[in-house]
Amino acid sequence: MTVSNRYVFTLLFFAFIFVSCNNDYYPKPRGYFRIDLPEKNYQLFDTAFPYRFEYPVYSKIVFDTLPNAEPYWINITFKEFKGTLHLSYKKINHNLNQYLEDTRSMAMKHIPKASGIENRQFVNPETKVYGLIYDISGSGAASPYQFYVTDSVAHFVRGALYFNSVPNNDSLAPVIQFLEADINHMIETFRWKEIN
Repeated sequence: MTVSNRYVFTLLFFAFIFVSCNNDYYPKPRGYFRIDLPEKNYQLFDTAFPYRFEYPVYSKIVFDTLPNAEPYWINITFKEFKGTLHLSYKKINHNLNQYLEDTRSMAMKHIPKASGIENRQFVNPETKVYGLIYDISGSGAASPYQFYVTDSVAHFVRGALYFNSVPNNDSLAPVIQFLEADINHMIETFRWKEIN
C-alpha cells in the first residue's frame, strides 16, 4: 500500500467514524429481574403459643434459636424472596410503655436511610388486638415494614421484616408490597390465647 493510499484510507476511516457518530445517545433506564409472585393462600399457625394467626403457605415458620431468643419467638421465612419476618413475644408485667418505646426507637433507627416513615394504627376491640404499623420507605432502609400488636394487658408481639440482601427497596418494591399484604392479613387474623 502506497503512502497516498494509506492517507486516503485513513481519511475515509475517520470520515466514516465522524459521520456515523452524529446520533444522540440516550441511556436506557436500569432494568430489574421479573419477579413471579405466588397466588395468595394462607394456613393457620395454632400451637401451644399464646397467640395464633394465619400466614402464607409459601412461607415457613422457624423457631428462633439465637442465644438471646426468648420463649415464643419465631421467624417466618420467605425463602423465594430471601426475606424473614422476625416475631418476638413479651409478657406484659406493668412494662407496656417500655415495649412501646423500644418498638418506636427500633423503627426510628431507620430514619438516616429512610425517605419517610408512615404510621398506621390497627384496632380490633372484639379480639383485643391493638397495634401500630411502621411503613418505612426509602431505597436504603434495612427493614421496610415493622409493627407491634398487643392486648394492652398481658401480651405484646413485635414484628420486623428484613431481606437477606443489600437494601435496595426500589427494586424490591413489588415484593415488599406483596409481603405487606400478607403481614396485614396476619395482623388481622391475630388472636390471643391463654397459656397456663
